[in-house]
Amino acid sequence: MKVGVYIFATDYAIRVDELARAAEERGFESLFLPEHTHIPKSRRSPWAGGPNLPKEYWHTLDPFVALASAAAATTRLRLATGICLVIERDPITLAKEVASLDHLSRGRVIFGIGGGWNAEEMENHGTAFKMRWRLLRERILAMKEIWTKDEAEFHGEYVNFDPIWAYPKPVQKPHPPILMGGDGPTTFDRVVEFCDGWMPIGARAPINFPEKIATLRRRAEEAGRDPASISVSVFAAKPEAAALRSYQQAGVDRAVFALPSADRDTVLPLLDRYAKLAEAVR
Repeated sequence: MKVGVYIFATDYAIRVDELARAAEERGFESLFLPEHTHIPKSRRSPWAGGPNLPKEYWHTLDPFVALASAAAATTRLRLATGICLVIERDPITLAKEVASLDHLSRGRVIFGIGGGWNAEEMENHGTAFKMRWRLLRERILAMKEIWTKDEAEFHGEYVNFDPIWAYPKPVQKPHPPILMGGDGPTTFDRVVEFCDGWMPIGARAPINFPEKIATLRRRAEEAGRDPASISVSVFAAKPEAAALRSYQQAGVDRAVFALPSADRDTVLPLLDRYAKLAEAVR
């Protein structure tokens, strides 16, 4: 089982390039970065983590700029979004950002995606909360066309363009792995149709991973997909040896530990502790 870390990269936390080097030196497989373009002051949308939204949510760096700095500082570390808010981004531009990062990093991108929870945030980008999943689906399908076709075109309800030329293409073929975040009643529909992996949040509601993974594999087979083509990553995995062993036994492919959005003196000792945990599992 692979082990990665994630952090809200902010303007007051450890620099992403320094963290990336430290993570690679300690044997971590991947670095995941979340994103929020902003947080509306109204705070109408409830946060699943509690009544008080941590300030890192409105101090996040752009994940693609930050991951580019991580790419320049490392040679093996996988560079991941966890998650990218596709519903707040133009699909043609986003396809180029992901492909450019994959090109510059020599094929190290993992593209974690999700629909988001903050209705007023996405409304500022012109996305209605109720349409977010339909919009995400079309944007991802359109991006896959751009990544894999010399002359891509897409004609949907929300995304529509005639044949275009768009380069670079991703180094990874057919494209970087797409991981769907979340654990809702229709999440597996999206995973099986247009993703390469499932990435639920492990630190929130308890998840029966053996049962869920068995269901996902069955759904994949029913859809004519090889179950082995769909990975499972646990985001915000419990940093405990027993939990890691249980993930591993259930068939989880990757565990991703949370790091605080804090300075190097706070983050690096925790990274050392996580590295010892990861080594114990290996």
